[in-house]
Amino acid sequence: MPVHTITESFSPMFPGLLIDLVIPGDGMADDAFRPEAGWPVIVWLHGGGWRLQDRLARPDFDRFYTPRGFAMASIDYRLAPAWNHPAQVNDLRQAVRWLRTNADRFGLDADHIGLWGSSAGGHIAAVAALSGHVDLLPGESVSGGFAEVSTAVSCVVEGYGPALIADLLPGTDRPADMPTTPEEDLMGGPASTPGQHAGLLARARLASPPLLDCPAPPPFFILHGSGDTFIPVSDAEALHSHLIDLGGESLLYVIEDFGHGFLNPGDVMELGPGVVLDNGRLEREPCVAFTSDDRGSFDPAGRPASFDLIGDFFAAHLQTPVLADKN
Repeated sequence: MPVHTITESFSPMFPGLLIDLVIPGDGMADDAFRPEAGWPVIVWLHGGGWRLQDRLARPDFDRFYTPRGFAMASIDYRLAPAWNHPAQVNDLRQAVRWLRTNADRFGLDADHIGLWGSSAGGHIAAVAALSGHVDLLPGESVSGGFAEVSTAVSCVVEGYGPALIADLLPGTDRPADMPTTPEEDLMGGPASTPGQHAGLLARARLASPPLLDCPAPPPFFILHGSGDTFIPVSDAEALHSHLIDLGGESLLYVIEDFGHGFLNPGDVMELGPGVVLDNGRLEREPCVAFTSDDRGSFDPAGRPASFDLIGDFFAAHLQTPVLADKN
């Protein structure tokens, strides 16, 4: 099936932020393949420690998952340290508003939008999904045309995202010459006094998905590697437990010995040159041993983690049609 790609600015406040939207079919109004309700949408959020990369750091949308009948989107978001949390979440929320506002224009299903985030992108996706009931987040400004548009989403796939941000911050005994960590940059910079450190921890707790209240969280599929040395498995477990406590659905997969970055293709330097991650490993090794906890309506049927399984999760919750040759 052919695909049609659109690149546009999605934020009136920050017009330099772009969205790539890849649509199955030819993008024409009379596209014979498009379902009556429109194409369900998956929005990809790139990793990079909130400080690096852009919308191009992503899986190959021509393979994952436009052939299965999804419109795929990836967005730029404002980066730390120039922009602190929740600027990145606010950018994602604006992108969701933009997709809904332009759904008729591009033949999209405005009622079925899912998020797929990797590392820092997983954190952004999780916070946004658990904030869909909130009208405005701190620092968020919405122009008139978007003011009444919902930011709620139907489901989330979260890959090895930071979750308990305060636990990832250095303590008060951090050396003065220690490089600033990604979490410190996200939260406004390192603390040099006990009072500053207390404020840093307070802001970090407000940015931690397992500490956010949500009356009706969307279903999550959380994937993490047991060998991840950047983000501990306990972060994934904490998010999973919190979603269950909120009455939501969550599927947790911990993949044996996998490290950080396994959702990325091999050419994505998520944390910059010289930082070795497990790029491409999920595609190379789709049958690795795992442990799981399924607390949702989607049945993985005991299958190991794979891109096909992720696609099936999205299909179950976004109601993608089975494509047939209509020629």
